[in-house]
Amino acid sequence: MLRSWAVALALVATTFGAHAQQVSQPRPPVFVLNSLSADIAVVDPVSFTVVKRIPTGKEPHHLYLSPDEKSLIVANALGDSLTFVDPRTAEVQRVVRGVPDPYHLRFSPDMKWLVIAANRLDHVDLYRWQGSTAAEPLQLVKRIRAPKTPSHLNIDTRSTTVYVSLQDSDELLAIDLATQAIKWKTPVGKMPADIYLTPDDKHLLVGLTGDKFVEVWDVSGSEPKLSRRIATGAGAHSFRAWGDKRHVLVSNRAANTISKIDIISFAVVDQYPAPAGPDDMELLTDGRTLLVTSRWAGKVTQIDTATRKIVRQVKVGKSPHGIWTLDHQPRL
Repeated sequence: MLRSWAVALALVATTFGAHAQQVSQPRPPVFVLNSLSADIAVVDPVSFTVVKRIPTGKEPHHLYLSPDEKSLIVANALGDSLTFVDPRTAEVQRVVRGVPDPYHLRFSPDMKWLVIAANRLDHVDLYRWQGSTAAEPLQLVKRIRAPKTPSHLNIDTRSTTVYVSLQDSDELLAIDLATQAIKWKTPVGKMPADIYLTPDDKHLLVGLTGDKFVEVWDVSGSEPKLSRRIATGAGAHSFRAWGDKRHVLVSNRAANTISKIDIISFAVVDQYPAPAGPDDMELLTDGRTLLVTSRWAGKVTQIDTATRKIVRQVKVGKSPHGIWTLDHQPRL
């Protein structure tokens, strides 16, 4: 009996110790790119305060996690550089220079390609990814002219096609990764910005910042077909998947709202307040904490999606754009 009690106590102690260790581990920081401050605000997710600032090149807009998940890559558009940051410690690892106008970036799902949209230079660059620690992590394979003003990128799950929104010519472009050739180009609505590809690769959602709609394009065939338009709010701009392969969020920059879209019915099923020009979003693993950059106020806004209320805000810098943390819901 005594031996049984000893074993039981040992198990309790081990479980409690493991739990205590887990609880004591700090939550990963939130990274916010301040485009006009040329820095990254590192926000503590518990106190919701800026605990560190990381200088970058001019106009950091977007960021992406490296395939080995060891580096957060920040694209500095006017700085013609990429800043590699440790996503857990917020320490700068390296700066890669000589990358022309990196505005938006995305890795292919097979992790072989890094695609970069050069917004002001009107081209899309296809790079072979050599690795975060390689002397030359990027090998340029093809530069593709993409007038006018390539904005956002998306890549299908099979790593075969890159989709690009052309902001100032109101078009959508598709590039074949295997041949590095343009597959097709089609006109869309006013000022297309972010694009979201459904997990089945069949439909592409396009946020129309110059309007109040999200367009849904059927891209399952050889030519794209406009399926429908979803009224979300003025300035439909940036997407963030809910993480359940069923819903996606879109920020409506001029309407100061965020819409939740059902990608089966293609209908808005919920709406959240988001002040001062909502832009990029991050949804935490609890499934209800939504963070959004409020660009016109220079703040990050925290929203409780269960109550549909703003919880708090933190001042981060001038024109905050991209936002990211390891503590996030899946991006599908």
